[in-house]
Amino acid sequence: MKTPTLHIAIPAMDELDFLPHLIADIQNQETSFLYKIYICVNQPDVWWNCTDDNAENAEKRKICENNAETLKYLHQLDNGQIQIIDRSSLGKGWVGDKYGVGWARKVLFDSIMQIADDEDVIISLDADTSINPLYFESVGNNFLNHKISVLSLPYYHNLTMDENANRAILRYEIYMRCYLINMFRIDSPYAFTAIGSAIALKVNSLRKIGGITPAKSGEDFYLLQKMRKMTTIANYNTEPVYPAARFSTRVFFGTGPAMIKGNTGNWDSFPFYHYSLFDEIKNTYDIVNRLFVENVETDFVMFLQRQYNEPDLWQPLRDNAKNLTRFERAFHEKADALRILQYLKYTNSQRKIPDNQALYENLQLFFHDEVPDFIQPDTMLEKLSVEQLQIVRNQLFIRENNERKIQFKKIYL
Repeated sequence: MKTPTLHIAIPAMDELDFLPHLIADIQNQETSFLYKIYICVNQPDVWWNCTDDNAENAEKRKICENNAETLKYLHQLDNGQIQIIDRSSLGKGWVGDKYGVGWARKVLFDSIMQIADDEDVIISLDADTSINPLYFESVGNNFLNHKISVLSLPYYHNLTMDENANRAILRYEIYMRCYLINMFRIDSPYAFTAIGSAIALKVNSLRKIGGITPAKSGEDFYLLQKMRKMTTIANYNTEPVYPAARFSTRVFFGTGPAMIKGNTGNWDSFPFYHYSLFDEIKNTYDIVNRLFVENVETDFVMFLQRQYNEPDLWQPLRDNAKNLTRFERAFHEKADALRILQYLKYTNSQRKIPDNQALYENLQLFFHDEVPDFIQPDTMLEKLSVEQLQIVRNQLFIRENNERKIQFKKIYL
């Protein structure tokens, strides 16, 4: 197999304080792979017209000026490896509703597809990400040595000097890791975590799905879901990526907005889903062979029928499927990652299992007697110290990474 070139895609908006640190990390890479860097500095063009008449407008104008300084910084690097994509200067910014990190990634990915070979690899990062010196080498070797089409990488948010930010990101990570461990546990085909700075994929795989579908945010989730309907997603890499823990409104939903909302005490959008809700999905997975020949009612099946507003959701799939294998594939295309998340949200709202109880019982299932003593069924996370939250996060990180490795060995080794 031809050694791939690595194409590093970095959207940047209001990132002058962070981007130089990532550039330094890239310059410190110890890698045998050739790589090229693409940076899209972006914001809506209309923001240049904002004045200081209110705080929101002043902030938008400030972002434009920050982006202008970012462009100056990039041009001064005089580095032939960097392709600067200017969607920020007056007259070049986004117009209308087509703006946001999803559009920036689309522009980056489209630019790469125009020049890259099929076997080349796109590494998606964010401007505030940190990476270790062997990151590029580990990702490149992963694709070179295994038949991987797309990789959802391990991640670990670095803590900051801000206690509130630390508490928010740890709470959010604990939510995400409980979710993914349960998805691995039920052997869901949609066991992945969608973080834009923790994705790598082959260029030919991106071409096969017609490129990335732009969105103001959430494009990473829909990209991985779309890729999973075409191929398997690898989840393991020896080097993780280190996203920033920041209160941020640069995206409409995701880590930054979740932290802002959570910092007010509102975690309603990110509850701890009890493991029993995942077990009910697994119960449906286990009877897909019966669904191939007859209608069977489960909570998850009935939910899917309501979501699609189809009383008989399966007969069209049976008619088009020549065998059970194809029917199973069609089933999972219907019962995709979005429908799973919708089911969990709906069922959780009906059963009203308290967050502290759900977390405790999840940890009991995952770790048995190794659950930290300070976590009890009535423990309120806001009462825990940052150090205690860090212990739980690290324990989950280790368990999750082991699950990633097990899945990887099962498929690729």
